[in-house]
Amino acid sequence: MKEANAEFPRTLSLLRQEKGVSQRSAANDLGISQALLSHYENGIREPGLPFLVKACDYYGVSADFLLGRTLTRDGTTIGTEELYDISDEKNNSIKGGVLALLSKKLLVNSIGVLFGLLGKTGSREAIQATAGYLSTAVYTMYRRLYDAAPGNNPDFFSVSPRHFQAGLAEADMKCCEAELADALAAHVKAKGPMPEMTHDALARDYPVLYQSILQVVHNTGERVNAISAGRQKKQEKK
Repeated sequence: MKEANAEFPRTLSLLRQEKGVSQRSAANDLGISQALLSHYENGIREPGLPFLVKACDYYGVSADFLLGRTLTRDGTTIGTEELYDISDEKNNSIKGGVLALLSKKLLVNSIGVLFGLLGKTGSREAIQATAGYLSTAVYTMYRRLYDAAPGNNPDFFSVSPRHFQAGLAEADMKCCEAELADALAAHVKAKGPMPEMTHDALARDYPVLYQSILQVVHNTGERVNAISAGRQKKQEKK
């Protein structure tokens, strides 16, 4: 293995911690020194194929998973049709009460409308930029929740705590937003198809989902305007 994947050291370390064994014990089981295993887990040295095979057997994962090439431990690739969609469940509920369930439905429905409209443009770049932005937003909220529990392992995330706290995730979101703007501008310049977004058209094309995005737009507008109003009041008092 001439070039180890960047995810390999972190995954190797997480698998050992998950297994609940010390670095010394794991090194002994894998037939190498603790110092060498430490180098592998910290990305200082790159292992050869024999070690990779041993590590896969030891942790019960595929080489693709260990190298960060797939998220499934057995190495299989998940297709679009195989992705689980909680919105397809009947009478599905979320523990935490009505507010959690309502919030989830509003966002799921609104995102459904958003990607439905993006799909009508046929712009792959616009869809990818939007997906990247929303994925990072979810990542950020999930990580805030994860980090709030002192016992959780910070090494679960590949982005270091220092970089995360410095706003690297937010920077990624702004880049995705800029990429979306560029993609849509290029699409319009090429005179590509744009979706009809009048009230009547959206109510017709998304009769069930449209009310959700209206609610999201309203709620967000109130929050954003409250920020502006608050700043204006402070200026008036001076």
